[in-house]
Amino acid sequence: MRTLRASEIGAFLYCKRAWWYQRHGQPSENQSEMAAGSEYHRQHGRQYLQIVFQRWLAAALLMAALILVAVAVTRDLLR
Repeated sequence: MRTLRASEIGAFLYCKRAWWYQRHGQPSENQSEMAAGSEYHRQHGRQYLQIVFQRWLAAALLMAALILVAVAVTRDLLR
């Protein structure tokens, strides 16, 4: 018995004919659209990673600033 992947089930539910063609090795007629979609997803993924990095950097800089302020205030109070 062959194992079904979740993507196969999704393809079947979306379009049974496309799923059948895929199972029988028939190439898709919309290769350019699929390539454009893949490129869009790659770009979106890169943008997402940049945003995550920028958020992490902002949080780290904020923490550093708060630590510097705390050190400066503590030093002034001890004088």
